[in-house]
Amino acid sequence: MPRTIWSGAISFGLVTVPVHVASATENHSIQFHQYHLEDMGRVRVRKVCDLEDREVSQSEIGKGYEYAKDQVVAISDAELRELPLPTAKAIEIQAFVPLESIDPIRIAEGYYLVPDGQVAAKPYKLLLQALGRSSKVAIAKYAWSGRERLGLLRVREDVIVLHAMRWPDEVRDPAAVDPPSEKVSEEEIEGALALIDRMTRDDLEGPEFTDAYTDAMAKIIEAKREEKPLPEAPESEEPGQVLDLMAALTESVQQAKASRGEDADVHEMPKKKTAKKQPAKKSAAKKAPTKKTSGRRPRSA
Repeated sequence: MPRTIWSGAISFGLVTVPVHVASATENHSIQFHQYHLEDMGRVRVRKVCDLEDREVSQSEIGKGYEYAKDQVVAISDAELRELPLPTAKAIEIQAFVPLESIDPIRIAEGYYLVPDGQVAAKPYKLLLQALGRSSKVAIAKYAWSGRERLGLLRVREDVIVLHAMRWPDEVRDPAAVDPPSEKVSEEEIEGALALIDRMTRDDLEGPEFTDAYTDAMAKIIEAKREEKPLPEAPESEEPGQVLDLMAALTESVQQAKASRGEDADVHEMPKKKTAKKQPAKKSAAKKAPTKKTSGRRPRSA
């Protein structure tokens, strides 16, 4: 069981569900420290007081807010824990909404909510099953680490998960990145849909969803530890400039078919309508003089 991060209760109307919070994810990436390359001595960050010019211990360090240049207001951890907020000890559900109505950019890290004791088992199960049958997620407020946060509660198998959410004013307007104004044809959209069909799958399991970077780094560390040659890096192809979208989409669909060992077409690539219109335009151009010749007879008559 992961360690408890926070303890409190879910407030669901007049129903209270005591819970404790555990992280739902873990980091498997390789961690580095800083070393003095000359003698490989560990380089550490020391905390020094600006006024006394001496290193201070953790017990001497606290939080503060710089109210003015020469005025700092000290805030203790105890004061943060006793904030005058109803959400300081509770995850207060404010509303229920369809998950698809939430922009994923607002959803952050996830935590498992675990029922705290036997007394919490039944109300926890009640909220769990009600959420599952409603096909909705709960939006709640809670306070951690000295600030009030917005959260999303959803069901994952037999556990309630709390996702931290960003407040609306924390998400930048997409217009700030100057989205492109280029236009694409209907045939190109259909081609992209064909590629999406080819790349659609029911799960995210397999070698393509493993952390290749961490594996490669482990191999480098092991080679250096044993004083062996470093593994050679595979040659990477530079992405070329796409001049013909339809040709690139068609080739991508064929590659996707080959990689999955499929022969049947899930979504046929659309044929260029412009290619079919070419002969019609040429024949129309050839007939034009005939029309003009026939059109000159009334003038001469």
